[in-house]
Amino acid sequence: MHEAKSTLSQLIAAVERGDEVLIARAGRPVARLVPLEAEARGMTFGTLPGLVVHMADDFDAPLTADAAAFGATPIEP
Repeated sequence: MHEAKSTLSQLIAAVERGDEVLIARAGRPVARLVPLEAEARGMTFGTLPGLVVHMADDFDAPLTADAAAFGATPIEP
């Protein structure tokens, strides 16, 4: 355990290279240092099947009446 404390930087460097480090106290393994798996970034299409139950046919149509109510000029298609 003392050796692990004094060489933590080197142990972390080994883990960053992909190695697995086993730490023991009195000859008995007590901890394992392993690389973290990369976090998933963003969203992958198809990961939420069934989430959208219904979508209107005109969901992407210009909202002219709503836009005018807020003082915006609607964009013509």
